[in-house]
Amino acid sequence: MTDMTKLIVEILDASDLMPKDGQGSANPFVEVEFDQQRHRTQTKLRDLNPAWNEKLVFNVMNQNDILGKTIDVVLYNENNQGGHHKNFLGRVRISGIFVRIESEASVQRYPLEKRGIFSHIRGDIALKIYAVHENDDAEPPPPLQENHNNGNFEGEKINMGGEGKKKKKKAKEVRSFYSIGTNAPPPPMHTGISFNTGAKEKPVIVERRSDFARAGQAIPMYMQVAGNPEFGIVETSPPVAARMGYRSVGNKAANTFDLVEQNHYLYVNVVKARDLPVKDIIGSLDPYVEVKLGNYKSVTKHYEKNQHPVWAQTFAFSKEHMQSNLLEVVVKDKDIGIDDFVGRVFFDLSEVPLRVPPDSPLAPQWYKLEKKSGEKVHGELMLGVWMGTQADEAFPEAWHSDAHSVSQETLSTTRSKVYFSPKLFYLRIHVIEAQDLIPLDKSRSPDVFVKIQVMNQVRVTRNSSARFTSPIWNEELMFVVSEPLDELISIIVEDRVGRDQHTILGRLILPVSAAVPRHDHIRLVEPRWFNLERHSYSLNEEDKKEVKFSSKIHLCLCLDSGYHVLDEATHYSSDLQPSAKQIRKESIGILELGILSAKNLLPMKTRSGRLTDAYCVAKYGNKWVRTRTLLGTLTPRWNEQYTWEVHDPCTVLTVGVFDNCHIDVNKDDSNPRDQKIGKVRIRLSTLETNRVYTHYYPLLALQTSGLKKTGELHLAVRFTCTAWMNMVSLYSKPLLPKMHYIQPIPFQNLDWLRHQAVQIVTARLSRAEPPLQRETVQYMLDVDYNMWSLRRSKANFYRIQSLLFGLVAIGNWFNNICSWKNPMTTCLVHVLFFILGCYPELILPTIFLYLFVIGLWNYQFRPRNPPHMDARLSHADRAHPDDLDEEFDTFPTSRPPEIVRLRYDRLRSVTGKMQTVVGDLAAQGERAQAILSWRDPRATAIFIVFSMICSLVLYVTPFQVLAVLAGLYLLRHPKFRNKMPSVPFNFYKRLPSKSDMLI
Repeated sequence: MTDMTKLIVEILDASDLMPKDGQGSANPFVEVEFDQQRHRTQTKLRDLNPAWNEKLVFNVMNQNDILGKTIDVVLYNENNQGGHHKNFLGRVRISGIFVRIESEASVQRYPLEKRGIFSHIRGDIALKIYAVHENDDAEPPPPLQENHNNGNFEGEKINMGGEGKKKKKKAKEVRSFYSIGTNAPPPPMHTGISFNTGAKEKPVIVERRSDFARAGQAIPMYMQVAGNPEFGIVETSPPVAARMGYRSVGNKAANTFDLVEQNHYLYVNVVKARDLPVKDIIGSLDPYVEVKLGNYKSVTKHYEKNQHPVWAQTFAFSKEHMQSNLLEVVVKDKDIGIDDFVGRVFFDLSEVPLRVPPDSPLAPQWYKLEKKSGEKVHGELMLGVWMGTQADEAFPEAWHSDAHSVSQETLSTTRSKVYFSPKLFYLRIHVIEAQDLIPLDKSRSPDVFVKIQVMNQVRVTRNSSARFTSPIWNEELMFVVSEPLDELISIIVEDRVGRDQHTILGRLILPVSAAVPRHDHIRLVEPRWFNLERHSYSLNEEDKKEVKFSSKIHLCLCLDSGYHVLDEATHYSSDLQPSAKQIRKESIGILELGILSAKNLLPMKTRSGRLTDAYCVAKYGNKWVRTRTLLGTLTPRWNEQYTWEVHDPCTVLTVGVFDNCHIDVNKDDSNPRDQKIGKVRIRLSTLETNRVYTHYYPLLALQTSGLKKTGELHLAVRFTCTAWMNMVSLYSKPLLPKMHYIQPIPFQNLDWLRHQAVQIVTARLSRAEPPLQRETVQYMLDVDYNMWSLRRSKANFYRIQSLLFGLVAIGNWFNNICSWKNPMTTCLVHVLFFILGCYPELILPTIFLYLFVIGLWNYQFRPRNPPHMDARLSHADRAHPDDLDEEFDTFPTSRPPEIVRLRYDRLRSVTGKMQTVVGDLAAQGERAQAILSWRDPRATAIFIVFSMICSLVLYVTPFQVLAVLAGLYLLRHPKFRNKMPSVPFNFYKRLPSKSDMLI
């Protein structure tokens, strides 16, 4: 009996299919083709959301060729009226798959693709793909494994009885058997190209051993060819108003929040009470209100000795959690033992009115309190009770039944909030000179410098010893400040008397508001002289009595509001507006974001026996939004919608998901930190206007153990343009404000200023209520994007390599034309060349027409979904564990010296290669400069003589003739070609560079 691997394609279900039978429905079935094998499912009659749950089995004939195979899944509509005719419903082609055992396989949803540009397709299909072994029912079959150059395995010969004897007869077939330990980590996944050598790696077939006791537990190894479908986005069709086509109908709830599903809540607004009866023996009352709906109960704060309390608290009960049709509001008296009953009010939920914004808020009413027996008691309670949605104004501040187990102290951390970043400015201080400085030791020449401090920002000028009493610096220092401008500027003039010894010669304290504001380069700020206060320990007794004169310093203080203060990474900035309002761009559109839900989140609190308390943070421009925290669930449903004004389409929206660690904080943990789950970036310029994008975005977390999918975030995004002409004109304008180009900031200061801006934003948002935690803000702003990472270096290397592939492809195409490998194509190129040579005025029109046709042809291949973080492009799914450990190391390092030494040696090796490449590029440029510089007198003389001859020839020869001759020379037949380098190439390679001048 021979062993054979079976590939199982499990067809689960499909959703939101296109109706094809003319009656608003379809009769769908699925055909799957793999390795020239075709199977189909049953037909589901009149069902646009069919569920098959069928397994289609395929034989894997040649395991060595499975890397190049494609699974073709096609959905058809069976047309009973037309005989055997079938209508196309969509297809999925999977060319890069993970081959797993059944226990490790997961269900993946794939959006259906079109067959042509005129196909009308929608919906998605759920598939589960895995491999099984024909003779292995109890033990999982070994998956395909890639050969990893870091793995050290030794081959063994295994006697497999009769099968082994048969295999010995096949001399050409070589099988390798590996022993995989239980703790061996799975090798990183590669594309087949090694970073160091560039050699392609062939996959190695790992066969099932007959002695699993020696081999240990088999670890699933994964194979990836084109891309991991788990890390891709999936288009969905949620029941939101914007997709269901009634956005402009009279449903006000749909018009207000049309990107999210409408969730209904029962709102109870407990305003105040009056004339409450006393309960205690001493004639006092400590009232509070208890709101009960089924098993959900919440209380207001209590007041001591108050018969007319005012609470003004709102409670929201989700309709999904309603377990009773009766709402009970009870007034109680706080007591040491059992709280006393004062009175209550009942509400039948069927009688509660519905209120939808923009209706005015519901007016609260006075209600008489009743006893448990139904008798009226003295006292009244003012309440407002209504049914509403998440569009209600009371929604953000209300107590939610989703957070019923949260204490009053931490309740505020679970509410949804909107934050705004502080308005930032660049403070420019031009330190010009000082006069009449009085050094303590007049026998030596002072070494004077100026130290300026604004908050925690400290900058120091260079030392000046030209004139010991009137030094000149003429140096500009820049700082970041925020509104309100109430910080102080500390300016200290010091004399360096020793290695670490400084003497203060004078100081000056100024408010930031003393700086002159400007928003353009036209207004010139005049410098001013300021008196320096002498330091206390530099004054003797006589000087303290009378100070005849003081030292002075010449400064120019300017508050530059014409810049945009960079607080985000420049590659995915969400705000490009200057600080000054009068020069900001006009709004060109509206960005709407619906944070719907999440699924498959990882449990982040397993140590405490809980799941995940998830909330989302979205950042665009200076506006931050935070959703409410949903407790103890791995599938939270927020359904919250937010809106931003858009001033530039070339900006990025960032959405992050976090686990709230400030709920029921452990007393031993004095500084809890919210855990990051993942984030999503969406560039607005890649979105079509007025289109609603609803997708599941994978949440990816890069850890020291590797890349991990921590869940999926369901978002609805729409970009609406309100000023088309302004938006089109923006593409001709610079990205940053004018001041960045007219008076650019020195490059060496940008990273330092961005770091200071992030610190100010972080400190300001952490002082809000509820605070936006420091770790949350820093994760959203990517504070460490410029830190060294070997993984990012590899990713950038492959990016450059992919760009060069295009140029190499063009060069290969032209070389094939010149080599006459395809005579027909070469002849057509000759005909086109002669036409353009005879009519040179057609060259530019032909080029632009070609670009137009290519662009029009590529329209059918345009991206249908917004781009997302690419694990393959980031080199994250195949990064080495040591590379990740280095990336997540602290700065300065906290690793042992031996590991640091190994990493330093590796860094020297990598940068040595980079240094060689940069040196080669510099040498090529220096050779071009040496042509006319007479560094090589003979080469320059030859070139100028050649230039003189060419000028004479070009004067008397028509340009068309020269172009035709040059083209014929380039397109000459291989029989007339020489394999030796050309004369211009040899001449250029002989030109001198400055490489021999380096030490």
